[in-house]
Amino acid sequence: MKLYDFQLAPNPRRVRIFAAEKGLNLETQQVNLREGEQLQEAYLARNPRGMVPWLELDDGSGIGEVIGIWRYLEEIQPEPSLLGNAPESAGRTIMWCTIAENEGFTPLLDAVHNEAPNFAGRAAGGLEKVEQIPELGPRGRSRLGHFYKMLDGELAGRPYVAGEAYSAADITTLVTIDFAAARLEVTVPDDHANLKRWYDEVSNRPSAQA
Repeated sequence: MKLYDFQLAPNPRRVRIFAAEKGLNLETQQVNLREGEQLQEAYLARNPRGMVPWLELDDGSGIGEVIGIWRYLEEIQPEPSLLGNAPESAGRTIMWCTIAENEGFTPLLDAVHNEAPNFAGRAAGGLEKVEQIPELGPRGRSRLGHFYKMLDGELAGRPYVAGEAYSAADITTLVTIDFAAARLEVTVPDDHANLKRWYDEVSNRPSAQA
């Protein structure tokens, strides 16, 4: 297998952390998004949507989108389970993965893609030219703040985002917080003690360096 990756992008990092937690050492090939390599013919021949990550399988076929790659890796390496290994844990994990994606990660990308000058005309991934909407920047920042506050309350009653065990929901949340700090200079507020406790723990896992 080979993971088509861009070290600075948040979505490929979600896959790298997931694989590291599984003990899977994936070969990677960098696709320079800043130089538009994802839109060149050589890469589009692999992934016609022109996005990363892309997991190329041994037979030359591939899987895109974070959740699709996660699901594949979970199937080939079931332990440790990161998507839930029983009906209730699987349901809760997917629920919190979706919440983290919709209420944290997506507002973060809205803010980054609609504020940063280098995303002009490229405010969404893929092949389509998408113009920036400046109003989505402040809205994304505000929604991100609400997400942090909600999580701080939730983490008062359990150690991890989806329950008693580390899961893919923790991965998306960690990547959201790190990318928000790096690109927006938005950090976890000091009075969010539960979220800070969680962040300190998960960011010190070896996989967080992937």
